[in-house]
Amino acid sequence: MDTYNLWVRDLESDKKTQLTFDGIQDYGYATNNAGWTKSDGAVLKWSPNSDKIATFQQDARGVGMMYLTSTNVGHPTLEAWKHPLPGDKIIFTIERVIIHLGNKPKTVRLKMDKDFQRGSTTDHIAGRNSILLDAQWNEEGTKFAFVSGSRDHKIAHLQIADATTGAVESIHKEEVTTYYESGVDSENWSVLFDSNEFIWYSEKSNWGHLYLYDLTSKKLKNQITTGDWIVKETINIDQQNRQIYFKAGGKEEGNPYHNYYYKVNFDGSNLINLTPSKGTHTATFSSDYSTIVDTYSTIKNPPISLVRNGNGEKIMDLETADISDLKAKNWQEPVEFSAKARDNKTDVYGLLFLPSHYDESKKYPVLNYIYPGPQSGSVGTYNFSPIRRDFQAVSELGFIVVAVDAMGTPMRSKSFHDAYYGNMGDNGLPDNITAIKQLAKIYKGMDLEKVGIWGHSGGGFASTRAVFEYSDFYDVAVSGSGNHDNRNYEADWGEKWQGLLVEGNIEGKADGTTNYDNQANQLIAQNLKGKLLITHGSVDDNVPPSNTMLVVEALIKANKDFDMIMFPNKRHGYGDMTNYMTRKRWDYFVTHLLDAKPPKEFLLK
Repeated sequence: MDTYNLWVRDLESDKKTQLTFDGIQDYGYATNNAGWTKSDGAVLKWSPNSDKIATFQQDARGVGMMYLTSTNVGHPTLEAWKHPLPGDKIIFTIERVIIHLGNKPKTVRLKMDKDFQRGSTTDHIAGRNSILLDAQWNEEGTKFAFVSGSRDHKIAHLQIADATTGAVESIHKEEVTTYYESGVDSENWSVLFDSNEFIWYSEKSNWGHLYLYDLTSKKLKNQITTGDWIVKETINIDQQNRQIYFKAGGKEEGNPYHNYYYKVNFDGSNLINLTPSKGTHTATFSSDYSTIVDTYSTIKNPPISLVRNGNGEKIMDLETADISDLKAKNWQEPVEFSAKARDNKTDVYGLLFLPSHYDESKKYPVLNYIYPGPQSGSVGTYNFSPIRRDFQAVSELGFIVVAVDAMGTPMRSKSFHDAYYGNMGDNGLPDNITAIKQLAKIYKGMDLEKVGIWGHSGGGFASTRAVFEYSDFYDVAVSGSGNHDNRNYEADWGEKWQGLLVEGNIEGKADGTTNYDNQANQLIAQNLKGKLLITHGSVDDNVPPSNTMLVVEALIKANKDFDMIMFPNKRHGYGDMTNYMTRKRWDYFVTHLLDAKPPKEFLLK
């Protein structure tokens, strides 16, 4: 059985049937390869009655390669795969097809140009279990709706194909100046074939909301949700009662990252908060949506579960989590805070961790955990959790730990998320610095003369940037698997957040510069003043280790002292070397910020 064509297997008889026959190397069907991630799973979407499959033929011919080699005695093993980069002339494209099953399977190729391999919520077109994203069938399996994206993510195009003829009808197109997204947790567009309407998600008001359109005229009927808050995820569309159930953030007073569940009529009327208690909610609905099991919590308050009716009114209490054992074992409550961002106007939120022995009259070095996004933040969720990474454990060594959801991260307004579009080197660092300085006025024990920062992947990129660009504030950095120059990372990522690669200065003159220079860590490596531990796995197939080697080369040329750990034959998370790296990180901070020897339980063996 070749790997370039699609087959189907009957689970009862184990009979295998070949569905396509013209797939070849680098031009195969349902191929699950986005460059930064790949698998053997076939990317597709079954029709409701399982008689058709929507998928594509991926054209990877001429796309550049990525290479990794093993470390071993003797000839190394070469790992090579198609992996487009920003600026490449040729990147992945897909030709959409509908495959009809039955005694004589046939393939209907959609009558349209090739699509770029782009998604409206992720930098891939495959979700969990390899399901094809941005794809929807009608109940009869005769029509297939999908969203095409431009290479730079600025254009999202809703189209509907006839499954029999392959004819494609243009339905709606939105173009934005930065990047289009159809939601936070999932895609929020939907075609309502029965009522001849479609729901579209847009941030054109600066907030992510739902809009109702007529499917025939393509004209807007009405805006469904409105206000200075965002719809995160559409949970259910009740076409019979013309109601939408969804998850949102920012509408209620307080922390905008808390999740609440709502329902609203198609015309935007009768918006009801179904989970009104303060906190982050997880709602489980009965099949008819008449009853809700609602579980909610905050950073300090453990989960409470109760039953509500279809209008959010409490029917009965179920259970409240007991954390008395946690408290008896010296569990410390994280401090949830808000501070002003770099503009002195915008609120940013985060968490602070104090050691249980905190004494305001003493001084504690500050450790800043960072994940800059732009697809997520450093904290992300503000529900109750007994442990958040190892933040409190590290704090007990004598540090104060801070994590900030800075500008440039999601779940807020469009302008908040766009804060550093076109300049990924920003990394939200100005907001982290500003917030820490504000916190130090409240928590007098914070020693701003000794500040460390760490992160992994995008956080490795950001933490290295911190000691290059803000060496007057950050003294020590531990950087893991950083994408230090996104020209060496996958095309979809950089071209979404940084823009298409453009050579030359702002006048377009060929002077050897590009619009990616402002995010390339190696170009400012000579500014390093403090201590830097830089790490990577030698066969990291998410962030290729060439990213780190660019920085290493620049540091050597600049005659800068630094420390480095390369993990032979380890991938993005270091695998079984993760604990080693964790201990080494804390050894590094204890040595260089506490001026002490690491405690025995942290010593490397």
